[in-house]
Order: sequence, then structure tokens, then C-alpha cells
Amino acid sequence: NISSWWNFGSLLGICLIAQILTGLFLAMHYTSDTMTAFSSVTHICRDVNYGWLIRYLHANGASMFFICLFLHVGRGFYYGSYMYLETWNIGVLLLFAVMATAFMGYVLPWGQMSFWGATVITNLLSAIPYIGITLVEWIWGGFSVDKATLTRFFTFHFILPFIVAALAGV
Repeated sequence: NISSWWNFGSLLGICLIAQILTGLFLAMHYTSDTMTAFSSVTHICRDVNYGWLIRYLHANGASMFFICLFLHVGRGFYYGSYMYLETWNIGVLLLFAVMATAFMGYVLPWGQMSFWGATVITNLLSAIPYIGITLVEWIWGGFSVDKATLTRFFTFHFILPFIVAALAGV
């Protein structure tokens, strides 16, 4: 039963390490302030030596990570890996953590798409009965997507990949 389909877990580990390394270099020049976030991304692309390359490796590396992730999950479905409940549940938890990390990374450049993406997606949580609106305001750090939101998203975007690596055993 061993085939090339079993390589995607290792490829996910390689992608995760590449994402962490490129992310560390990007974090050296990024500022998580609403007034300077977009210009710091522009600075990375234009003024930092090979910053454009590191940024695009990081952005496209996320897409490669998700391609490997979906193939890994698909292989798990095909071979019945969901029968091992503890392992499968940790995998589902990792999937949600990776999706949250990618979403928060999408918000960090703080362009119009980032702002409205953060506003719309976080507002979906307000549909949860009783606690939804309170939860959204807690995530935002106020009554709208603003500086506190961007700072929180940057912090969690930085920390979550290390938690994912620890849970995955990389």
C-alpha cells in the first residue's frame, strides 16, 4: 500500500519549515500598524535585498502548503486514516490552525482586500447565538477592524506556525 501518496506529510513538513524561515525574514521588516503596514510591505518588496523574492516565496509557499495539505487529507480519506480517531482529530485541529494562520497572513498587507476580508470573515462569527457579537468585538479588540486587530493577527500569525510544528512533530 505504500506509494507516492504517502510523501505529502513530509512535503508538508518541508513547506512548513520554508514558511517559518521566510516568515522570520519578513517579520524583521514588517510593521503591524494600520498606518505603516502597507508601506512596510512595499518597503520589503522594493528596498530590502531579495525582499520581493522572500515575500513571493512566502505567499506562494502558502498555496503549495495547501495543495500538499489537501492531497494529504484526500489520501487519508482514501486509505481510511480517519479510523485512527486521535491522529485524525489532531489533523483536523491542525487544519483549522493552518487555515486561521493563512487567513491572518492574508490580512497583514493591510490593503483594501485585506481590510474587507478581515471585516467580512470575522463578522461571520457574529451569527453564533448569544456570544457571536461579543466574540467578534473580542477578536477585533474594539468595535471595528483597526490597529488592535492587525496587531493581534500579526501576533497569532507569527505564533501559530510554531504551535502547528509542535503538534505535527516536525
